[in-house]
Amino acid sequence: MLAIQKRLSNIFYIILGLPSTAMGFALSIQIAVLSWILRTKYNLEIDQIGIVWAAGPIAGILGQPIIGLISDKAWFWGGRRKPFIIIGGILAALMIFALPNIDKISNFFGIASIMAVAVTVALTLDLSINISFNPTRSIIADVTPDGQPRTKGYTWMQSISNLFGSGAYLMGALIGNYFLIYAGVVIVLIFSIGPLLFIEEPRELATSDNNESSGGAAKKGKTIDKTAASPTQWGELFKLYFAHGFSWLGIQTMFVYMFAFLEQKLPAMQDMSVADRNMRLGQMIGWSFFILNAVGAIWPAFLLEPLSKRLGRVRTQSLMVGIMALGYFGIVMLATNTFMLYTMMCILTFGWAAVVSLPFAIMSEKVDKSRMGFFMGIFNLSVVLPQLIASSLVGTMIKNASDKGIVFIISGISLAVSAALWLFVSEKKKA
Repeated sequence: MLAIQKRLSNIFYIILGLPSTAMGFALSIQIAVLSWILRTKYNLEIDQIGIVWAAGPIAGILGQPIIGLISDKAWFWGGRRKPFIIIGGILAALMIFALPNIDKISNFFGIASIMAVAVTVALTLDLSINISFNPTRSIIADVTPDGQPRTKGYTWMQSISNLFGSGAYLMGALIGNYFLIYAGVVIVLIFSIGPLLFIEEPRELATSDNNESSGGAAKKGKTIDKTAASPTQWGELFKLYFAHGFSWLGIQTMFVYMFAFLEQKLPAMQDMSVADRNMRLGQMIGWSFFILNAVGAIWPAFLLEPLSKRLGRVRTQSLMVGIMALGYFGIVMLATNTFMLYTMMCILTFGWAAVVSLPFAIMSEKVDKSRMGFFMGIFNLSVVLPQLIASSLVGTMIKNASDKGIVFIISGISLAVSAALWLFVSEKKKA
């Protein structure tokens, strides 16, 4: 075990966050490129694009719980989580490479339906991300102790992930989405596999009633023995799932259908040629999500962690999600030009930073630590089920609506409901 892991140094927290960053980068590419490329290159309609996006959540419903359950019990290639991170990283890189080549794949295999190939690629990409996302998050809980060290692990993870995610959107906005795709293939491979050389997993997982937690034992370089399983707080988990689920219903609605809002609401788009409009649409989406991640990268480690010490993680989560809801309503009322759109995106960053970091730390202290992978997979259902709703039912609503501002009305209402529901989740009292 390296000294940086024994000490739980800042360098180790950075390394520990890179595998999740790889999957976040892959997801950023999917968010930036998938709707855009299906609309501009393959001419799919709004509801068809929603169907393609629905393939991913369907994969996640089964993928994450199964992989989490297996990884809790498995041990090969020198780890419990490492093998699945490696496999998922390689598959994700291959599917990213496939995104701009859907038509070539269709022709090569003699498949007449572009939709069928697009769904297959999206399904495999999202399944690959799901294969890895669960282990990349579970490994943080495996090697860090309860409390602030674990909160630090997840907030640093998300700061690093948001930083590189913003880089993905910046590439798309400045250089182009095709460059982003091919650069992403390399980045996902390196960040998935390279950091695993510096992380040593415990052979046995500790439960939360151990006197010595996994992180504490890691610091002393000791083998961790299993003890009696700690009780899982199912009631609290279900409250958390519903609160988190409404967050993702709104966020996924933005990710999938923002292009429809931009096409209709920004006047400058109407006077352009088709080619220029498609390029401009890709740039605005890229800049918007660059702001979401670049500014959002600041908050987890430098705002959310200290604020959670003062207010508690649950209240901090509710506050940030509430601010995000206001940002969505602000887009509907004020975003008539790019300046106001990007200004409102800055407001969304507070909630985005919280949604992708704090819930993992909150959830990890309410479950049996020896089954962390399984519970991370179950927790993911509060993400993928809302994504499935957004990608199917919401798509039909938006297609049939004359005013595409409904995209952000749905998002704002969903986040406001989430902020209220978070207040019903209990906070672990400090010793």
